[in-house]
Amino acid sequence: MQRPGSTAASKSPAFSQTDSVQRGDSNGVATQTREVIALKPSTAAVEAGQAVYSRKILSAYDLLVLGVSNRWIWQCPSARIEAHYSRHLSANHLDVGVGTGYFLDRCRYPQAAPRIALMDLNDNSLAFASNRIARYHPETYRQNILEPVKAPIPAFDSIGINYLLHCLPGTIAGKALVFDHLRPLMKPGARLFGSTLLQGGVERGWAARRLMEIYNRKGIFCNSADDLDGLRTELGHRFHHVDIEVVGCVALFACAD
Repeated sequence: MQRPGSTAASKSPAFSQTDSVQRGDSNGVATQTREVIALKPSTAAVEAGQAVYSRKILSAYDLLVLGVSNRWIWQCPSARIEAHYSRHLSANHLDVGVGTGYFLDRCRYPQAAPRIALMDLNDNSLAFASNRIARYHPETYRQNILEPVKAPIPAFDSIGINYLLHCLPGTIAGKALVFDHLRPLMKPGARLFGSTLLQGGVERGWAARRLMEIYNRKGIFCNSADDLDGLRTELGHRFHHVDIEVVGCVALFACAD
């Protein structure tokens, strides 16, 4: 960690009531009871999904992924993801799976001096993103988010998980453990938001199908069984309000209690 940072009050999360998913019993009382059965992914599988992010790859990531792939292959322009960030970002924010820090660099924050924390398993990504937003003096945490977070980290008003889930090994049910591991880091009223590439329940063109096939074969992606219904179910098990919008083959989600 580079600095403890200060906290800030969150804004009311913006969700579409018509698209929300709520948990409750037959009397309308919200419940927390659920059962998750998931196999722990191997260390090799976890490492494979993040190992590709070398300094060389990160230097070209914005152009190739955020510039070309998002617009022309995944059919979800980066401007759309940036708008999603800006809508849900707080001045007390944790970003998990940080990439190059592109969106954190471009978004406007509710305060001039926000507390920003970066969490990733890849040291290259942490260094790249931290350097990019050095003006905010970000905290950094090296963490396999498929494992419980043991560091004593002050809680946040927003947590972003952008383009992370489709890189994690396992099924949607197994990947959803990351939400359980992040819940202790959410302040009351906090929101969790992000995006992920799906294969089921979304429209994929030939290029998207082909590129996902290649990435899955190389171990960069692990989303062959990831679908919209599964994502909605796992989020609905954990949060009272879930909003999901599909743009191309990208699911943009936001959750809160």
